[in-house]
Amino acid sequence: MSFLTFPRPFRDDHEMFRDSVRKFIADEILPHHDQWERDHRVSREAWLKAGEMGLLLCAAPEAYGGLGGDFGHSAVIIEELSRVNATGPGFPLHSDVVAPYLVNYGTEEQKHEWLPKMARGEVISAIAMTEPGAGSDLAAIKTTARRDGDDYIINGQKTFITNGHNADLIILVAKTTPDAGRKGVSLFLIDAKTPGFSRGRSIEKIGQQAQDTAELFFEDVRVPASAMLGDKDRGFYLLMGELAQERLVIALRAVATMEAMHEATLEYTRDRKVFGQSVFDFQTAKYRLAEAAAEIAMARTYIDRCLEMHLNRALTPEQAASAKLTSTEMQGRLLDVFLQLHGGYGFTREYAIGRAWTDARVLRIYGGSSEIMREIISRKL
Repeated sequence: MSFLTFPRPFRDDHEMFRDSVRKFIADEILPHHDQWERDHRVSREAWLKAGEMGLLLCAAPEAYGGLGGDFGHSAVIIEELSRVNATGPGFPLHSDVVAPYLVNYGTEEQKHEWLPKMARGEVISAIAMTEPGAGSDLAAIKTTARRDGDDYIINGQKTFITNGHNADLIILVAKTTPDAGRKGVSLFLIDAKTPGFSRGRSIEKIGQQAQDTAELFFEDVRVPASAMLGDKDRGFYLLMGELAQERLVIALRAVATMEAMHEATLEYTRDRKVFGQSVFDFQTAKYRLAEAAAEIAMARTYIDRCLEMHLNRALTPEQAASAKLTSTEMQGRLLDVFLQLHGGYGFTREYAIGRAWTDARVLRIYGGSSEIMREIISRKL
């Protein structure tokens, strides 16, 4: 913890859990991450090992195979993956974005069918919202689910889907009442073995190379009506109810990465000699690092307060939007400073800052872009 920050909202059991998470990352993630970046996919073996260690669905009830913890345990995993810039494992999306939809809105049959397998890492999950022509605007999605007797027939295309190639289960956002805009959206649980479902290319991204990101296609995919998650035409409201947590996940990640890269830059500038003295000894360098330390401490304090409120189920959508907006915008600006202080080495993959700088750029886009965050906040002004 920085000398500028305040005590954090974690209990002793969270910190004991952190020790286990750090060991798992050191033993099972870091030795393989470079290979996963070449493969553009995390191995299923890593998912199974994470399940064995109880690192998946930490906040899900034990009755459904989860750890029975709370979002504090999830936050520990998010932070520890971020500190080492392990962007490949889509554990947080699986556990803290997808699983809550099942826990909060699924039927008992749906919960018992999917959650235990998700907790064990046997089933990898994804959520499919974005389309080639529709991102943040859910009213513009084209994927449809048409009722046909006791079934629904689904047609459409999704893109930029994290865990898309590995996914065994997809929560799909589709129009069930096409003329009703966002009020005609429903959610469906799609088993990847269902006929008519297929995956497209692995999307070539500028960063987060180990993360599995895919296009998904649905061509006359027939699913029973029981595959609907929640009530018909209520999908938009379910999505809005869970987005605050998703945005807090992103904010936690942004701050943890800033802290780690600040520490790495301090170490580099103290060791690097220029004109007979360390880079850190130049006033321009140490003042920029001092200013960054103060800014990160302020961000950490606000994000920790948001985390504390979320643990008490009191975090508002506007506060979550503020957390995401300020932390990710700050991250982009400060990582650029840290890269500059590394000089030419910062523009290589030899040092962590180059990878972190590239990987961080998308945080201002997904989970709702910075522009959407500003729109959400402005409505309350």
